Parts: sequence; C-alpha cells; structure tokens
Amino acid sequence: MKAIHYTEYGSPDVLRLVDVPTPSPKDDEILIRVRAAAANPLDWRLMRGSPYGIRIMSGLRKPRDARLGVDVAGRVEAVGANVTEFRPSDEIFGSCNGAFAEYACASHGTVVRKPASVSFEQAAASVVAGVTALQGLRDRGRLQQGQKVLINGAAGGVGTFAVQIGKWLGAEVTGVCSTRNVEMVRGLGADRVVDYTREDFVRSGPYDLILDMVGNRSLSEFRRALTRKGTLVLVGGKKLRWMPASVVVSPFVSQRLLPVLAKIKNEDLTTLRELLESKTVTSVIDRTYSLSGVPEAIRYLEAGHARGKVVIVMDGPAERE
Repeated sequence: MKAIHYTEYGSPDVLRLVDVPTPSPKDDEILIRVRAAAANPLDWRLMRGSPYGIRIMSGLRKPRDARLGVDVAGRVEAVGANVTEFRPSDEIFGSCNGAFAEYACASHGTVVRKPASVSFEQAAASVVAGVTALQGLRDRGRLQQGQKVLINGAAGGVGTFAVQIGKWLGAEVTGVCSTRNVEMVRGLGADRVVDYTREDFVRSGPYDLILDMVGNRSLSEFRRALTRKGTLVLVGGKKLRWMPASVVVSPFVSQRLLPVLAKIKNEDLTTLRELLESKTVTSVIDRTYSLSGVPEAIRYLEAGHARGKVVIVMDGPAERE
C-alpha cells in the first residue's frame, strides 16, 4: 500500500509517498480502508519537531514513528479477535495513527459508525477539531445556556466547529475572524462577528468564556475581555507562550485560565456523530488534496490561512498488498 512517511524533522519536503506493507489489526483493533483523512496543526508540529518539547514524545533526533495523520474516515476491512461491534464493510470515522495512507489500523474504542448522510470527507474533517471544540467549550469551559462566549479564530478548523457547538449549547456566540470570513462565520450561526482588522475584540466584552485558537494577545488583554469569574480556554495556535503562564496564574485570580488538549473518547465521537447526522453541526472544508499532495496540504495548513479544514482524499480504490 502507499503511505506518507517521514524519517527526519523539517519542512513538508521531508514527507515521502512510499510503498509499505499493509498493517494487520491487533486483537483490539480494526483495519480501515481509508477514504479520507484530515490534516491538523499537530501534523506539522510533529513533522518539524517543534516546539522542541514535542520531541520528548516523538523522538529527540528523529521521529520514532514515521507515520502522520490522525483524523480518519473509511470502511472496515478486517477486525481483530476481540472486536465485536464492527464488521467488514462498516463505514466509520474517528482517530488512528497513520491516517495518511491507503490503509490504517485503529483501536475499536476511537472510532464510531459514520452516518450515511455524511460524506467521508466531512466525517474525517470533524474528528480532532470537533472534539477539541466540544471539550473546550463544554468540559473545560463549562459553557452554560445564555452565557456569552467569544471564539477567537472562528474561521479555522476548531473555530468553525466551536461556533456551531456554542450555539448548540445555548450560548450567545461572538466569532473573531478576518474580513473575508465574516459572512462564513455568520452563516455558521454566530450572533455577532468581530472583524479583527477593524475592531478590537478585547473592547467588545465582557465574556463568560473565551476559546482562543490564535494566541495573539497577552494574558492581561484576554483577562480584561472576561467577566470577573470568566474562563479563558487556550487551544493553542502558533503562539503557545501563554500556556505555561496560564497554569501558574490561574490559582491566584478569580478567572479560570486553562489549556486544553483534546482526548479522543468514544462518547464524544458519538455526540459528534449525532450532531453531524442531525445537521446541527457541519464540517467546513477549505481544500482537498490527494494522498500524494499531503506535503502541499501541510504547507497550506501551516501558512495559517485555511478556512475550516484541509482534507486528504484517497486517489482511488486501494488493493491490499
């Protein structure tokens, strides 16, 4: 089978389309014929080995795992001995290691059945971004009906899901984006859209919750935009400098300052499936690329201008090798 591998850290030029054996599922795994995968910031961070601390997990001098890609959608090809809830030909989506390939194995607990009304591309696009938005707003942010939430980076992968999930949770949603994305964010259901090229969102509050994907303001500025007991949830973005500071400062102020790193859980994927099936939430897809186009897809995503998600679509039906 064909897959994207990398054996050294660096730019998208280190990514190679290679021929490798098709994996076999372990007892608690399923083998997926991949139909679509989605790119995430984690992919280019792993590719570059940056920030340097990420190498503690991925390998100090070179990557321990040559594979990339975690968001996956496809059909079950085979199941492990302990898997009873799936069978070959089931259409699923969820998380795995090595989604940028024609076949990939996943734990049966990190995938759920795909709704028939949702395309493979839409399903793959929803996994990390949708779960991050759900956990950031509902779990870390404890967003309640009637509260005011600001989504900073509302046109990005997590942001487009956060606007919709915020509305589903009953909040008054304000999205921050550039001029070209104002109508798109409004169309997702935002009650108000702040064009950051014309207005400073810090002066538009106060908000009960800020979900930030950009990291472009200081902690003091974020705090000024919050209510006295408001919450700032930091998803990340290119500038991660406030993550450690938020953990140190949070115990000493009335506001809650919290980082979030999504953990893929079966129950959250099930919630996401229900939201997609009911059309309460929809995936916004900016561009699609073939498997051989993964380097360009990562390059585009890394530039930081994607509207919604960047999706990898398999070139055609794969034959097991």
